[in-house]
Amino acid sequence: MKSLAIAALIFAGVALSRPAFAVALDDPLHCDRPAHDFIGALEEKGLIDRHPSRVEANSINAFDPAHGVDLTAFGFRVFAIVGFQKGDPMFRMGDGTPLADSAYGAVVLGSTESVKSAVRSGGSTAIVHHVAPFVTAIFCRLDKPAPADRP
Repeated sequence: MKSLAIAALIFAGVALSRPAFAVALDDPLHCDRPAHDFIGALEEKGLIDRHPSRVEANSINAFDPAHGVDLTAFGFRVFAIVGFQKGDPMFRMGDGTPLADSAYGAVVLGSTESVKSAVRSGGSTAIVHHVAPFVTAIFCRLDKPAPADRP
């Protein structure tokens, strides 16, 4: 009985130490804005660290959620925010070719199929990409078409 009481106290302590609510990122993950707007809004609200924790060769910048912030995307816990926008000083360039003019998303904990189902049920057209077992990326890529030649 004593060990059950100790376990209950530990569980209560962990539960109380977590934020009371999670910030859902479902709406901005409908791929209707440039990366600057998505990442900038999260930075402005103090939801992510201001500086990327990693920059991939394709210039995708990875940002960690701010300490104590609980982010979700379509019901899945977010452990990284990713993004890049060409020519924007908010983002660092990688040493390779940028993936897109503007791209952003969230890396979540969940199987690819369950995340894909939730994203589609939520009405988003985001790309759902398998990263690792139970790690999936929800990704919006917005490339501007090349300007038409004018006479």
